[in-house]
Amino acid sequence: MGNWKKIRMARSRVAILIMGVVLWCCLTTPAKAEYMKYKDPKQPIPVRIQDLLDRMTLEEKIGQMVQIERKVASADVMKEYFIGSVLSGGGSVPAPQASAETWINMVNDFQRGSLSTRLGIPMIYGIDSVHGNNNVYKATIFPHNIGLGASRDPELVNKIGAATALETRATGIPYAFAPCIAVCRDPRWGRCYESYSEDPQIVKDMTDIIPGLQGNIPTDSPKGVPFVAGKNNVVACSKHYVGDGGTTKGINENNTVIDWQGLLSIHMPAYHTSIMKGVSTVMISYSSWNGIKMHANRELITGFLKNTLGFKGFVISDWEGLDRITYPPHANYSYSIQAGIHAGIDMVMVPYNYKEFIDGLTFHVKNNVIPMSRIDDAVRRILRVKFVMGLFENPLADNSLVDQLGSQEHRELAREAVRKSLVLLKNGQSLNRPLLPLPKKTSKILVAGSHADNLGYQCGGWTIEWQGFNGNNRTIGTTIVAAIKNTIDPSTNVVFKENPNAEFVKSNNFSYAIVVVGEHPYAETDGDSMNLTIADPGPTTIRNVCGALKCVVIIISGHPVVIEPYLASIDALVAAWLPGTEGQGVADVVFGDYGFTGKLPRTWFKTVDQLPMNVGDPHYDPLYPFGFGITTEPTTRQSDDNPFLSISSYFN
Repeated sequence: MGNWKKIRMARSRVAILIMGVVLWCCLTTPAKAEYMKYKDPKQPIPVRIQDLLDRMTLEEKIGQMVQIERKVASADVMKEYFIGSVLSGGGSVPAPQASAETWINMVNDFQRGSLSTRLGIPMIYGIDSVHGNNNVYKATIFPHNIGLGASRDPELVNKIGAATALETRATGIPYAFAPCIAVCRDPRWGRCYESYSEDPQIVKDMTDIIPGLQGNIPTDSPKGVPFVAGKNNVVACSKHYVGDGGTTKGINENNTVIDWQGLLSIHMPAYHTSIMKGVSTVMISYSSWNGIKMHANRELITGFLKNTLGFKGFVISDWEGLDRITYPPHANYSYSIQAGIHAGIDMVMVPYNYKEFIDGLTFHVKNNVIPMSRIDDAVRRILRVKFVMGLFENPLADNSLVDQLGSQEHRELAREAVRKSLVLLKNGQSLNRPLLPLPKKTSKILVAGSHADNLGYQCGGWTIEWQGFNGNNRTIGTTIVAAIKNTIDPSTNVVFKENPNAEFVKSNNFSYAIVVVGEHPYAETDGDSMNLTIADPGPTTIRNVCGALKCVVIIISGHPVVIEPYLASIDALVAAWLPGTEGQGVADVVFGDYGFTGKLPRTWFKTVDQLPMNVGDPHYDPLYPFGFGITTEPTTRQSDDNPFLSISSYFN
């Protein structure tokens, strides 16, 4: 018996040893990673969305709905609060004159915080690339939309969209808050230069910028589904839904009083066209429609945009858009959250007080004030855009596109856009004695005016800073006076004096003068104007110069301005709008290398008392009607004794 006992004990020890070895192997052999459908790019996007949504907690879902400003963002904040998006507000940059690489490093730092979360949902970074990647040093600054509307050239606008996408991606950013498809019906509005035209058809035509930004939508793409072609493209954003350009007296963020048919026929068409072209996001307007704040308008956001028009991308608020549902803003933020999310807003540009928003929305969901179905709809839409654009497969930016920023090719495109945006309103004191194009070869010419040698002024608002800048040292470009010097014959003496007195003008024996005046830069409410005048000392400069010399006046402005009091003394008048960094395009046309082709995208009034006044109105009595523009032919004329080629004027 003793031997049997010893044998049994030995067998037990062997069994225990084998079990230990097996257990050790189990513990040390890596477990096969769980297959997650949402991480598999081969799975259909609806399957990926549902798989991820099923895994998400309420906290993770609400985080996706939050967009915060870069100043309050960090990798730790992204990770702790599951933040879905970050933005740069106007002028918000990682460093003054930051390089593309500096931008990329900042964006990637935030992204790594997002990727380190439990589910690793990447964030999407957005910026106001409204006329190029305009916050960024050395970027190509294209003409503002009002000038592009004057070009009547959707193909050109499509190319500008593609160039803007490349320059935005060059800084690691995949989301542009563009285009603005407002139909500005009153030039007193401070955002009128962001509108292509007072005519809904022109605005519709210019939505060709969307496939430029996002890529061409496949012919078999389902209606309303967002589309982004790849890493050379960006998510676009049609804004501001809806009626932002129709407010009373053009007051920014005010009330648009118009019936349903008027809203549909004037302000809505470009949204339908945008959706057909695959736009990924729509931004809501601060304004109201017949007294109802758009940020709280469920009928128009959920009922019409999502359900009737079939928009499947995500709806984003404007900056502090929920706060401004109440007056004063933020007076009842709990109500604002409830009203905005219930209306159908999916992502909220908070942008600073994100903890208050997260706590408020969480409270409303847990107390059944906002149903989970509304949260799921918002998150499903946000994830759809992120999957469509390939953000899960390529969340981190690299340096492969940095050379696109301010590239020569893009500057040439911007120069072409400037040429096509110029509108010639007057050419000579009589039709048979035109002044333009000017001779390149003459003895001496005068260039005058506050806007002739000021890159900031010619770019306008939304350039480097939210409100724009003054001077030539904030970014790279060509001023109009530099362009003139580049273009004229080397033997011609160019004298630049910003605001010469009458005696100086008369005593210097100039052949002719070019006067460049206009508005100082502005954005949004700061641009609202009830008088629409040329900034001082512009009127004085016009009087002093044009009273003594043959003169061309070039107006740099974001909307038509009062010009009739000075018109008799002006020999030639050019509306150059806000041309951007490539001032060479102005000289190209003024000196005849190219002809004038631009047409007024909006009515030029005689006096502000006539406003609002749009083409088709019964009281229509403009100084220059919508569609007006004198055309000229290019000429190779080099001296002031050569004949001018034929010119004509016509209307659209």
